[in-house]
Amino acid sequence: MRFSDNFIDELVSRSDIVDVVSDYVRLDKRSGSNRFGLCPFHSERTPSFSVSSERQIYHCFGCGKGGGVINFIMEIENLTFPEAVEFLAKRAGMELPAEEDNAEGKKRSRMLALNRDAARFFYEQLNAPIGAPAREYMNNRRISRTTATNFGIGYAPDTWNSLIDAMRAKGYYEEEMFQAGLARRGKSGGFYDVFRNRLMFPVIDVRGNVIAFSGRIIGDGEPKYMNSPETLVFSKSRNLFALNLAKKTKSDYFILSEGNVDVVSLHQAGFDSAVASLGTSLTSEQARLISRFTNQVIIAYDNDGAGNKASQRAIGILEKLDLKVRVLRMSGAKDPDEYIKKYGADAFRNLLEGSANRFDYQLQNIKGKYDLESEESRIEFVKEAADMLARQPGAVERQVYAGKVADIAGLKADVVLQEVEQRRKRILKSTEKSEAKQLNRPMQQGQPQDKSIKYADPESAAAEEGIIRLLMIDPGLVSQAGLPGEEEFTSPELGRIYSVVLQKIRDNRSTEISHLSAELSGDEMSLLVSIRNKPETPANAAETLRDYIKRIRELKSLKNKNIDLMSIASGLRGTKGYKREDQ
Repeated sequence: MRFSDNFIDELVSRSDIVDVVSDYVRLDKRSGSNRFGLCPFHSERTPSFSVSSERQIYHCFGCGKGGGVINFIMEIENLTFPEAVEFLAKRAGMELPAEEDNAEGKKRSRMLALNRDAARFFYEQLNAPIGAPAREYMNNRRISRTTATNFGIGYAPDTWNSLIDAMRAKGYYEEEMFQAGLARRGKSGGFYDVFRNRLMFPVIDVRGNVIAFSGRIIGDGEPKYMNSPETLVFSKSRNLFALNLAKKTKSDYFILSEGNVDVVSLHQAGFDSAVASLGTSLTSEQARLISRFTNQVIIAYDNDGAGNKASQRAIGILEKLDLKVRVLRMSGAKDPDEYIKKYGADAFRNLLEGSANRFDYQLQNIKGKYDLESEESRIEFVKEAADMLARQPGAVERQVYAGKVADIAGLKADVVLQEVEQRRKRILKSTEKSEAKQLNRPMQQGQPQDKSIKYADPESAAAEEGIIRLLMIDPGLVSQAGLPGEEEFTSPELGRIYSVVLQKIRDNRSTEISHLSAELSGDEMSLLVSIRNKPETPANAAETLRDYIKRIRELKSLKNKNIDLMSIASGLRGTKGYKREDQ
């Protein structure tokens, strides 16, 4: 959908980027008109994520991400441009203009409609005679019909084309089902159902759309769980199972579990804040999603080695967002579902209330690795515990838990605290060096910070960036004779940005950052922001533009001459009597 420049201008003016970003990122530090916080797009300990209230842009000096307020919502919420505009319009209390034709928007809408109809089909099959195996499985797992209705649980029959036939009857094409991850292409060219003989859990986003499915096989077989692939409407790293229900909870914490059945059992037992990741360990995007609804998380992963490892990883991700983290310790059951069935909801509630905070949990895990009767083991225990505490930002926590480590090891508290602080100094120094090296390396090489983009000719790319920057500073320069064509740019990304900016100017439309989000990808927007952030003097802009163009063409001419010389030399090598100078 295309929006007028006036509408986008008004939307941006009502959506101050500092206010919008502050809903997702804690912006504490100030530097002039800029605010800084920890980047939401990559893990870091030192804030390098900058938000400019004056220029209404954001830019991370660590990973290179950047853009305007619309682009930020597109990235953080995983939305298309029209969806991000709609999101911000609702936030600002603005009405959208009349909708125009939009191919991608229509494709997304149709895929969401297909998913919704597929969910209804699966639900109908669960209640039909063919769904008897699934109903028996639910009875064995003590999943009530009410709970099944709340979650929209269904059944995929043990057939090859039941879903395909049902969706085709509703007017959907097999290719659409393939793109939605509901059908696979056979060797003969036909299609067949992806989900067969499975209890089906629809994945519903916070806006109520069915975006994917997770299927648990009935009986034996592999894989036990099957999840939808990445599609136009679904990214597994950016969504959580049952978040659409958990966001309504009155509880002041979320319960983070591993499996769909665990989450269903928890909700059924009254713990309506349970969510689970979708076939992956917790991601930073999922953690940010959780942080929008709560500041406390209780990890309730499986009671085994893999669950313990996953808990340790999740703690590290969650604590970077300043979330309060506790970890559940279950004995006598391997997961929440089994624990509730064996001991009841009240026992599980007591378990939640007595859950260990992350420090106690990690400390007990470290303690369990060592025989503290041995002096050598005690020393190793103190070293590992001190290393863990040294990575904690809070001085009070470090001091309190240094005392606990000292009690366990039979040492004085100040001795352990000294070890912790020494290790912390080394870690901070190493981190600062690493981040400084990472920040400087791209600039030293003349390459973009975003590693997904690489310049084939950094020297020419510098001039290409200059042309884009000057046109955005002074659009009147577009009238200059001899402007290069997109094909003259050595970087495809810079050529694409140049083409979009040039067309905007020629159409008498705005080239402000927020007006370019519809045409440019996230990587291209980040690159554009980094280009705009570099200094450029508007004085003598026409002459500077000519110099940039001249430089691009000189470098291209030199490169062509070198290629010709190499070609001649190659031909000479094949000529009889040719002799190299070094022979």
